[in-house]
Amino acid sequence: MEYKTASPDRYEMLKAFARENRRNATLAEQVLWERIRNKNLGQQFVRQHIIGDYIVDFVALDVGLVIEVDGGYHSERQQQENDEIREKELNRKGYHVIRFTNEEVEFDTDYVIKQIIQEIEC
Repeated sequence: MEYKTASPDRYEMLKAFARENRRNATLAEQVLWERIRNKNLGQQFVRQHIIGDYIVDFVALDVGLVIEVDGGYHSERQQQENDEIREKELNRKGYHVIRFTNEEVEFDTDYVIKQIIQEIEC
């Protein structure tokens, strides 16, 4: 078992959720994964990775870059508060989080990729 970035006491439960998330990826997640996988941007990204108590959509561990792809429910106030807490915790653990909407990924993928590359190069 690998607890490098996961909470050991919750790892098995989160691992099952992460596996399910990979199986049921949104269209936007599928589109982005095809563009960033296999070191296409010079970094190894993994998807649905456990960090602490969270499962992030994508992460390049070597540079500490987390990419979140947000559906419409992320515009709801409670979800925005939860996202802020989550982001602060990930920042505290040394990760930088960038977010894109499903629509940005699906309809302006080149823009999204350019933003990711800029973050990698910083």
